[in-house]
Order: sequence, then structure tokens, then C-alpha cells
Amino acid sequence: MTDSKLPDPLSSDRLRRRCDPEDLGFRITDELEEPLHIVGQPRAVEAIRFAVGIEREGYNMFAAGPSGTGKHSTIRQFLEGRAAKMRTPPDVCYVHNFENPHRPNMIMLPAGRGAPLHRDMAQLIEMAQAAIPRAFEGEEYRTRRRELDARFRAAHDRIFEDVQREAQEKSIAILRTPAGLALAPIRKGEIVSPEDFAKWPEGEQEKTRETINDLQEKLHTAMAQLPAFEREVREQLRELNQGITVYAVGHLIDDLRRRYDDLPEVQDYLDQVRKDLIEHADEFMRAGTAGAGDGGQSGDDENSDDILPGGQAMVATQFFKRYTVNLLVDNGQRQGAPVVYEDLPNLQSLIGRIEHIARFGTLITDFTLIQPGALHKANGGYLILDAEKVLMAPFAWETLKRVLKSHEIKIESPERIMSVATTITLEPESVPLDLKIVLLGERMIYYLLSQYDPEFGELFKVGVDFEDAMKRTPDNVRMFARFLAKVIRHQKLRPFEAGAVARVIEHSSRLAEDAEKMSTHIRSLCDLLVESDYWASTNDNAHVTAEDVQLAIDTNIRRADRVRELSYEQIARKTMLIDTAGEVVGQVNGLSVMQLGKFPFGHPSRITARVRLGRGQVVDIEREVELGGPLHSKGVLILSGFLGARYCPDLPLSLGASLVFEQSYGGVEGDSASSAELYALLSALAEAPIRQSFAVTGSVNQYGRVQAIGGVNEKIEGFFDICRQSGLSGDQGVLIPDSNVQHLMLRQDVVDAVAGGKFRIYPVSTIDQGIELLTGVPAGERGPDGRFPKDSINGRVEARLAAFAEAARRFGRGPMNGEDDRKK
Repeated sequence: MTDSKLPDPLSSDRLRRRCDPEDLGFRITDELEEPLHIVGQPRAVEAIRFAVGIEREGYNMFAAGPSGTGKHSTIRQFLEGRAAKMRTPPDVCYVHNFENPHRPNMIMLPAGRGAPLHRDMAQLIEMAQAAIPRAFEGEEYRTRRRELDARFRAAHDRIFEDVQREAQEKSIAILRTPAGLALAPIRKGEIVSPEDFAKWPEGEQEKTRETINDLQEKLHTAMAQLPAFEREVREQLRELNQGITVYAVGHLIDDLRRRYDDLPEVQDYLDQVRKDLIEHADEFMRAGTAGAGDGGQSGDDENSDDILPGGQAMVATQFFKRYTVNLLVDNGQRQGAPVVYEDLPNLQSLIGRIEHIARFGTLITDFTLIQPGALHKANGGYLILDAEKVLMAPFAWETLKRVLKSHEIKIESPERIMSVATTITLEPESVPLDLKIVLLGERMIYYLLSQYDPEFGELFKVGVDFEDAMKRTPDNVRMFARFLAKVIRHQKLRPFEAGAVARVIEHSSRLAEDAEKMSTHIRSLCDLLVESDYWASTNDNAHVTAEDVQLAIDTNIRRADRVRELSYEQIARKTMLIDTAGEVVGQVNGLSVMQLGKFPFGHPSRITARVRLGRGQVVDIEREVELGGPLHSKGVLILSGFLGARYCPDLPLSLGASLVFEQSYGGVEGDSASSAELYALLSALAEAPIRQSFAVTGSVNQYGRVQAIGGVNEKIEGFFDICRQSGLSGDQGVLIPDSNVQHLMLRQDVVDAVAGGKFRIYPVSTIDQGIELLTGVPAGERGPDGRFPKDSINGRVEARLAAFAEAARRFGRGPMNGEDDRKK
């Protein structure tokens, strides 16, 4: 390592990048216009524009990014602007299938034509219920019906007239009995009883029986003619009824046909309705009779329909539902294509459902109980879904893929999908599907689906990747201010002063953990604006000031920092041992970040190292007891590579070292403490005490270079708070990776303490720089002779490791080896 020049502590102006209100160019946000474009998401907007523009199969979108970055609002804003220029999709109706009732027919009509058809059919049936009974009660129908009845009776009498005449001539009577017609002899004008007939002479009885049998055969012959005649009469009656029905409602249906003469599907449906009305005119007659009867019956009538639930009136109502038009999707009031967000994307919410009604202990259904799903409502436009919710709902994901591949919406129940349904239910005709779907989700969901679901890449070909942050350039800052002004107006908040907006911009950089960027986490920023407005109202400010914004930030932290205060209290009471003064060999203050909900805070930890002769192992006690995560264990293993490569390269590493986070009772993860562990290890090997007034963060590689870590602001502030509660001495400070300086957005009190010389922050790029700052002893570089200076840290470490190697060599020669040497 050649870069051994010690770094100077950072000046206060490098600890926080301020936003000057004067540079924003306005006094209050009311002066700002709303941005014309979506702010901070150029890549995402480009992807959305491509996806909605390409009219090819499979180009649906998956919007990936953290929750709260405005994926939903951004996409919805873009899609609604696009959808407003698109063609309005058609209305969708379900009607009764008169040939196969359990398979309802689907009719698609131009937008705005479905509702009139629904009303027109309801009016048609209402008028038919009045017109048909009235037509059948007319004098014309009664006259023609009487003529048919008279013809039937005359034909009936004519058929039996010859048989009756012959029977009278032969003194035989034709009797009507419950069992049918019977023949019996007559004597003296009276029917002879069986008892009297038995007293007749045998010859006379035999002759009478022959006469009766002959008449019986003639009677059977005559009766055989009746069914054909009855069929003829019924056919004539049916034609009469049909003619009357056509007379009553034909003109009504013709009127409807003229209204929908441009829609062939509706024309076909009305033809079927006409045919069914004619065939079921008697149902209208019964309904009319029931209605008239209901009006005249008293409550005490034992035959009243009110006494028996589901009586004649209910049956009639159920029958007339066959003529109803189920308007599944009504786009009559819509301008352009729909943009639908379904917040509960389970199976039935997506593809629709068939509802049931409990009646007489049985569940029944019909086509009027078919309900639309989100796919029906969004058909012809755009459907936005939450990917995680779709994946969590049973059958929803597979069904969504199926409808996208088949381009049709088929309503199915979960029972049918699982093949456990044993009852006949409705099978509605499928609805053609033409829409684009947008899934919203975390990036991990997108990557997992891409990896493990081969159909995902075919159906969702456009990934819309939302940025977490945007560059903090002057142009972007001004555009960001206009975006904040837009949010302030939409949320109906007080106008923000330029200083307040500047403070929000600074806080957005803190959220982005980068002084050169601004966070695009819209939810967090909106919450800050709303809370700032609240404090402005509490302080009776007409405008929101920078002080109101700062108060919102502080109180938000105050609501969440109970655990942080408890941990700092334990350090102050020496329950948790953290030193901020003095020097100790093999002990260093490491820095970590704890995350509780949305509140991260720095937490100092004591890291200690012990060394002895060993087999070249650096034992990570956290890993041995399974409290260390894989990244932490990786960082510790790098230490062995660093020691073996830098010191005594020609000798075996005969070190036994142990590293531990003292008083750590939970898991440890991440490699940001690896530099601190290396400092402790070098201190223990060189027997050089480390100043406890410093804390350290940063990872290290095998070449001894200190690398950037996350949460640098919270880590610095955490140690600063510990030092402040014990008293700032001016000697305290933090060592951070030099590459993390660009991420600093520290609290103002930390900046003020650094400016006043009460706290220091050192950017280090190598382990040599860090160990020299921590111990006050030069790290040392190899000279021309290949050796480190004897009194340097590196020189001491190498000498100690060489001594360990020599001791290991001596211990390696056991008693038997010594005897063998002496014999030689």
C-alpha cells in the first residue's frame, strides 16, 4: 500500500449540500407552474410510451420499483392521457339462449347502445304483459274460439252419431264412467242391472253380448278418429293464439327491430324473442289472470299466492326474466378507453362471477346474475394490477395468463377450475379480450417471474423500471420544485415558501443517501409536505416555512425513536460498554445501522480482537454461533487474505485470532464493519492501543483499500449522539470511506459541531491511513530492503507474525522428531 498520506478532516461545507432558496427563482409555490412532463422518470416514461404505442401481442407492462415511488400515479396519468384519445369500447350484454338456456349468449353493441336495449326490452315485456291478455279477452278471439269449440263438439257428435243411433235401435245404452265409455242393455226404457241381466234366458244373454261386442268395436273405431281431430283442433287453436299474439305484440317488436336495424346480432335476438313470445303466450295469460286474481282476492283466501311463498306470481316473474338484457358493461357515459385499477385482483374480481339466489332451500341462478370482472370493465383499454396481490390470490395468476393467451374472457368458478363441481351451472359465451395490462411490483418479483415463469416473458415484454432517485442538477432542482408545487395544490395545502421547498429538497437528498441526487419516493415526500402544512397551521403561518418543514422532520423522528433513546440510555448508564475516550489495544468502536420500520438510526458497537499462536485462522465468533450473516462472514474471511498477502509472504500464517461484536445479542449482517475488525486485529498484533474517541465504518478488500458502505449519515450521527451525551471533547470523530463523502447529508447540529472544532470526520481510502489515525503510530511502508520500519504498525505486525511462525515451527518438532534428529 503506497498511499500513506494522512487525510485532513472534512470541512463543514462538505458534510451537507445546501439548497439555496435564492437559486430556486420564486417566493412561494403559487408562483410556479405545474410540470408538463413526469419528473424524474425518463426511462420509465420512455418504456410506457413504447408499450402503449406498439400494437402487438404480449407487449404488456411490468412496472418495477420500490413501493411509494409513484408507479401507480405516474402510469395512470400517462395512460389516462392516452386513453382519452382512443376509441370508446363497445357495451357488452348477456341475453337468454332460448335453445340452450344454460349457455347465455353475448351481444356486443356500440358504446351507449346497451342501456337503451336494456330499457326497450323491459318496456316490451311490460307492454306485452298487458297487451296479450287484453287481446285474448277481446271479442274477436272469443268468437273464433267459440267457433273452434263448436266445430270440435259437432265433429265429436258426428263421429259418435252412427254408433249412438245403432245402439238405440238395439236397445243398448252408452254410458260415461270414471273408467271411460261403457255399454249396457236397456229394457222398458231403463238400464238393466248386472243382477237382472243374469236372470235373462241364456240365449237372450248371448245375443245381447254379441250386440254389445259389435257396438264396442264400432265405438273403438270411432274413438280412434278423435286424437287426429284433437291434434288438428289444437293446431288450429295454436295458430289462432299465435295470430292473436302477433297481433298484440308484433308491432312492438317491429318497432324495436327498426331501432336496431344496424345491429344484426340484435335483429337475430329480437327474432328469437318474437318466436318465444308466440310460443309462450299462455304464460302471459296466466300472469295476467294471476294479477287480476290477486287484485280481487281477500287475505283469507286459502288459494292466495301470498300464503304460499314462491307461488304463481313468483313463478311468472322468474319466467319473464328470460327476456331481460343483462347489461354487463355500459360504456355509454365514457369518453375514450377505460383505465381501471383493481385493488382486489382475485379470480372472480378479474374474470367476473355467476351469483346465486337461495330459494326454497336451493341455490338457483340465471344469466341476469352474471357479474362483470375487472377484465370486462377494462376491455378495450388498460388494466392496472398489483403483481403481489395477483400472485397471492388462488388461480388468479394462471387465469390471467390464460385469458391473455386466448384473447377471451371466460367466466369460470373456482370449483370448475379445480374440477370439483358436480352440478350443472351456467356457461356464458366468452367475451373477446383486447386490452393491455400493467402489473405493479417490486423489482424482486419481476426478476423472480422472469427467471421461473417461462410464460411471463411472452406476455409481459416491457419492463418499466422506476428510478429511486434523480440527479440533483440545477435544472432538475427547479423541475422538482414545480413538481412539489403540483403536489401542494392537489393536496390543497398552504403555499410553501422557497426556503421550505429548499429544505424539502435537502431532505430528499438525505432520503436518497446521496448529496448529488434527490429521492423520487413520492409517498415520503407527500407525507412530509402534509405534515409541514399541519405544523404551519399549528403555528398560525399563512405559508409553510423552512422551520415548519424542519419541525415535521424532527417530530417524525421523535415519534419513532423510542428504541434509539433506550439504546443510547444503556450506553450512558454503562450497561452497554462504549468508550469515547482513552486508548485500548485490540478494541475499536464500530458503527452499524438499525432499521425499525421506516426509521433507521446509527448504533455504535464495541469490536474486540485477541491473537495468539494458531493455525492461521481468524475466528469470527459471530459466525461460529450462527449470529453472523454471509456478508459479514465474507468480510472476516477477507481479513485472512489481507494478512497472508501483506505480511511474511514466505512464512506460514501461524495466527490464531478471534473477533467479536461485544454485547451483541442479535444477528450481524453486512461487511461495513470489516475495516473496524481489521483495525482491531492489527492493534492486537502490533500491541498498539486504539483511540476510543474514534469510531470506524467501511468495508475492506484484500488489498487493504477501504470501500463505500450504506447508511453513512446515520452511522456518523449515531456516534455523534453518544459523544454528545458524554460531552464533546474536540478529539472525537468518525473514520469513513473516502468514497462515501459524496453521500453526506448530515444533520445541522453535526455540521455545526464540526464547524466549531468539536467533532471530526476523516475520509480514509486505505487501512494504513486509518490505523495511523487510530493509533497515532505510522503505518509504515516497505523500504528498499523489503522490510517495514521496525517501529511502524506494519513492522510490528510482521515481526509478531514471524515470531508466531517460528514458534509454530519449533512446536511442530515433537519428541519423536527430536529423537530421530539425535540418532542421525
